Amino acid sequence: MISGIITKGIGGFYYVKSQDTVYECRARGKFRKQKVTPLVGDRVKISVNKASNQGMVEEIIHRDMEFIRPPVANVNQAIIVFAAKKPDPHLMLLDRFLAMAENEDVDVVVCFNKMDLDEEYVIKLKNLYSAAGYPVISTSVKLGMGIDGFKEILKDKITVFAGPSGVGKSSLLNATQPNLSLKTGEISEKNKRGKHTTRHVELLELDFGGWVLDTPGFSSLNLDFIEEDELQYLFREFTPLIGKCKFTGCKHVNEPKCAVKDAVEENNISRSRYESYIQLLKEINQKRRY
Repeated sequence: MISGIITKGIGGFYYVKSQDTVYECRARGKFRKQKVTPLVGDRVKISVNKASNQGMVEEIIHRDMEFIRPPVANVNQAIIVFAAKKPDPHLMLLDRFLAMAENEDVDVVVCFNKMDLDEEYVIKLKNLYSAAGYPVISTSVKLGMGIDGFKEILKDKITVFAGPSGVGKSSLLNATQPNLSLKTGEISEKNKRGKHTTRHVELLELDFGGWVLDTPGFSSLNLDFIEEDELQYLFREFTPLIGKCKFTGCKHVNEPKCAVKDAVEENNISRSRYESYIQLLKEINQKRRY
């Protein structure tokens, strides 16, 4: 058997890269019986017919982590990309992505692309999310700004991209390594939202080291797998204040003498981040009632 990594899965076929060769593989029936589905990003052992470059997935090596949506394994970094404009950034959606990434315990980088369209607003957003505890980069494919720094962040990591359609994820990757030749989405003039261009999850190898996952764009994220009491821990800026409220088990909503609410009033926690927390908490509570 030889070792490799699943780079793509389509219609029950898994494409496994081992050194310089890609093998088209099926998965053994035992995985179906075990209710285990091989995922893009899985490190696997395969048996192969070298004459046909076809093989069989025999073993899935222990997964470090697994995303549900997109369905990928062993990612160690998430880059969440939003645009300065076209489409305008939806900060509530950005905070959803951040909560999901925190829940999966992967390193997170926030990227604001198309900074040439509104550099002043990007600086404001960069300050907001840096204060929340996140590394933030700003880029412009059009002007070639921030591309070298972006490339350095990708090096030697398995990176998943998240963000709405049309923000320039594929354009950023193409600027980093042109031979990836990813399709880029047009922006609808009617609603300024991007058209989906990526149809499946695929692991792409970078010449300078590392892998990236080109995934379908997202429009929403469901967080109902997160418990009500856990949500506060998914907001980095809340963490130092947890346990400092007057009441044990404080939800940071209506309780008096709440350290988190005090920090919001004192501008030590941004109001937009706090409002995202409240909205997500309401959604989790509503889901629990049904």
